[in-house]
Amino acid sequence: MKYDETHRYMSECAAEAARVARGVPAARLNEPTHCPDWDVRALVNHWVLYTSHGLEHRARRKQLPEELVARDFTADPSWADAYAAQLDRAVAAWADPAVWEGEVDLGGGALPADELAAMIVKEMAVHGWDVAVATGRRFRVSEGAARLVLEVVERHGDLYRQYDGFADPVPVPDDAPTFARALAASGRDPRQGAVAEADH
Repeated sequence: MKYDETHRYMSECAAEAARVARGVPAARLNEPTHCPDWDVRALVNHWVLYTSHGLEHRARRKQLPEELVARDFTADPSWADAYAAQLDRAVAAWADPAVWEGEVDLGGGALPADELAAMIVKEMAVHGWDVAVATGRRFRVSEGAARLVLEVVERHGDLYRQYDGFADPVPVPDDAPTFARALAASGRDPRQGAVAEADH
């Protein structure tokens, strides 16, 4: 997939992530989620860290500082607005075609920049769905973005499972929507939440 396509889906998923974040009630941050051992607060903090701060730092070829890794973003009552602003900065950092060239050092290995960017878009969408389901919302993606997420999940599923990032795949009908198939391949049950039909 060309970088400009991936960047378009990055921008789309970032906007949807910001929308979902703004709908998370403060009263639900301590509630459980379908992600083992994570309440909504822990899930949101992971989502915010890696899909906005992490996304920008990867573009700039910088490691995440410990201060950010340890921060409780939800301690700020305006965390969702801050997340939206940071997503905008991160997406803008990837607007330069040169950023997509070469590799990104992850501290214990490296990945091609375009592959890493696609993986973070997957994180935006999949964890965005996790947050949406945990708070009674929907996470909507276009058919193109859903295909990107499915491709990443299928290509790297075994790696994610090695680090307990994915559970075993969940069976779904062959004619299930693309995003539902991506969620199922990542070990999530799309029936736990209303999966929006892909927009065309």
